[in-house]
Amino acid sequence: MQSERTSVGVRVLIFISFLFPFSNCTATPSSQQKTQIKWFVGLEVGASPEQIASLEEVVADFNQSQAESELTLQTATAGGAYDVLASQFATGQGPDIVGPISRGTANTFPNQWLSLDEAIRTTNYDLSPYNPALVDFYKNAQGIISLPFAVSPSAIYYAPARFDELGLEYPPQEYGDKYRLDGQDVDWNWATLSEVAQRLTIDINGFNATQPEFDREHIDQVGFSFEGQGVLSIAAFFGAGKIYEEPEGSYVSSVPAAWKSAWAWWYDAMWGAQPFMATGVLADTFEFGKGNVFYAGKSAMGLSQAWFTCCLTSFPRAGQEFQLAVLPMSADGLVHGRITEQSFYIWKQSQHTQEAFQVLTYLVTTAADKLLPAYDAMSALPEKAGTFFTQRSIEYPFITQKSWNVFIQGMTYPDIPGADQYLPHRNEALSRFQTFGDILRYDGNLNFDVEFQRLQDDLTVIYNKP
Repeated sequence: MQSERTSVGVRVLIFISFLFPFSNCTATPSSQQKTQIKWFVGLEVGASPEQIASLEEVVADFNQSQAESELTLQTATAGGAYDVLASQFATGQGPDIVGPISRGTANTFPNQWLSLDEAIRTTNYDLSPYNPALVDFYKNAQGIISLPFAVSPSAIYYAPARFDELGLEYPPQEYGDKYRLDGQDVDWNWATLSEVAQRLTIDINGFNATQPEFDREHIDQVGFSFEGQGVLSIAAFFGAGKIYEEPEGSYVSSVPAAWKSAWAWWYDAMWGAQPFMATGVLADTFEFGKGNVFYAGKSAMGLSQAWFTCCLTSFPRAGQEFQLAVLPMSADGLVHGRITEQSFYIWKQSQHTQEAFQVLTYLVTTAADKLLPAYDAMSALPEKAGTFFTQRSIEYPFITQKSWNVFIQGMTYPDIPGADQYLPHRNEALSRFQTFGDILRYDGNLNFDVEFQRLQDDLTVIYNKP
């Protein structure tokens, strides 16, 4: 559920129903009397033929459910959708609703989204079914700008067999629980995870990373891996914070201290004296899954979101079953999670904000029963999340209900502000962050503090470009 613009491709638009009141299409007298609400889809998901069929069904259902508004659909291919929408905003012809998109993609269009506070107040819309932390995730300086829809909370995926081989306790499945290590109850934090992961990192001779005989040049299994996590996501697991400051009208990069600590921990986990993560070189090998280390059966624990269950149905190792555990605490004694998500936004210049809000609430509730399966996504409403687990249980019958519940608990821990926060010159800044991450993964001889300061300096330059 990533949120970045991929390329500027050929613009292909499929117009369905009536896009404008004076379209060349013929409208019936009854439809002309209704308020026309345009829904734009394609920035991230929703434009495949199968998904469009589900979207059209939702549009028809909504239009039949009431007589005041008529919802119409506009889809664009992913390669050109960004430019199409930017052009519509610039010319004042924007759609009423956009989505589903992630907060990161929404932040590529800053100051374009309507605050929903007034609509929520005047309609007495009930926010109580949602986890309050998720509601807070969609707040900015103007107020609530979206409602929770599709979420993918984080968890530790672990292989019980790897723990059994060493007589180690499994990681906890309830937030707040301790971990039993060497007969003592200890906090489940990043230091504990590191120690356990070191014992689970095994070389080809059977020695682990805590033993003097360990051969770091011939690692057969690592104890931990980040699966599908970019450098900003990795940082978010250690703490939240704004990435820049704005003194006197300019920008200054101010990467939080917790993020620097996260990256220093990550670097040491790969290149330190007792490594427990694969370097970029090792992770890229065929044996280690070409970057999919946990999938390859080469990692005892892997951190990812619920979406990762899409991709583990056929392990190379027979009997490679897994369960789910909670995230560790950070140095501040708090859990800092990471939720990838998507939802819907109302354009602030919409001429029909009341009707658009009616559509938005319909999409995140009633229509979710058809939309979420089309997107293969988990509902932000706990009572609806069971549908996702029911489907996944068919694919993974060995996973316990206690494991699935880890994702429900994870809704309490979004990153605010985190990996998807607004960045000036976002695409270039993200590219610089990625370069920094690649340097950490592939260079075992760098001066970390020097490289981190170089990142700060470069980001300040990027942020202040005209």
